[in-house]
Amino acid sequence: MTKVQKHFRLQRPLDEPLMQNLLTARSIYGIDLIRIAPTRDEIMVEYDATRLCVPELEAALERAGIPVASVYSAG
Repeated sequence: MTKVQKHFRLQRPLDEPLMQNLLTARSIYGIDLIRIAPTRDEIMVEYDATRLCVPELEAALERAGIPVASVYSAG
């Protein structure tokens, strides 16, 4: 397992439906953790890079109804 963190900027404000989508996205195979930034305009996704590559992760988030723009990666 290779854990990687990827930060995303939300393309729309965080609201109740988007919160539900984040909860649903947590169950996507390979995603280990989703953390909302204190500013509520970014999320950090910790995922298993042996299960998902960045384009697959972004596509999975979009399918889950989470409008994101890639920001940067961290260790």
